Amino acid sequence: MMVQTSPCALLFWGLLGCVWVLPVLIAPSSPTLCTSLRTLNTNLTQRRRYMKYNFPINYTIRVHYEEVFKPRNITRLKSQVEGLEDKDLQEVWLLVNKEVLKHILRVLPERHPSYRYTFSLEDLFLKVQQMLPSPDEWEPPERIQEICDRIKDPDYPGWTFITPKSLLDNFYRSMRCLFSDCFSIQYPEEPNYCNVSHWLRHKSEHQT
Repeated sequence: MMVQTSPCALLFWGLLGCVWVLPVLIAPSSPTLCTSLRTLNTNLTQRRRYMKYNFPINYTIRVHYEEVFKPRNITRLKSQVEGLEDKDLQEVWLLVNKEVLKHILRVLPERHPSYRYTFSLEDLFLKVQQMLPSPDEWEPPERIQEICDRIKDPDYPGWTFITPKSLLDNFYRSMRCLFSDCFSIQYPEEPNYCNVSHWLRHKSEHQT
């Protein structure tokens, strides 16, 4: 015997399904996360002052190749890695910039004029990290896992040298690319930070 479902029951289950799905859809852009990202963004706009003028000319830091994480790397990975999701790229962003801040702090004496600024950035960054889903059960694509393994391996031979300011430029731009929904309303006229051609046309751009 067929059991008929009333329109009210269908409406109830439909709404309940939306409730189940909704947290998954809005979690990456939750108000609390966006507030923390905007605070981090505001602090990163001071990077020119602290990472350029407070260091000797052409001063560089040794980092893994994978820690030079730019919007063009994001675009390339999206085109090359099948099944890649935003959360995979966000995990790479977290890992890369956690290491970047460590590298910078490691070369700064505590009395250096940029030490407190960098330490504050690290604190804000860790607060953002705590708001994102835990990676404990994360199963990234093979290519992403390779990148993470190389970053974590101190004996991996792939190193390069880059200025502290360039590292924070990448930090800032990749954040604006991967979490663009947190900034689109506040900065509606700013460029799409995932648009690689924009950065190719504006290599000598004015840094905010």
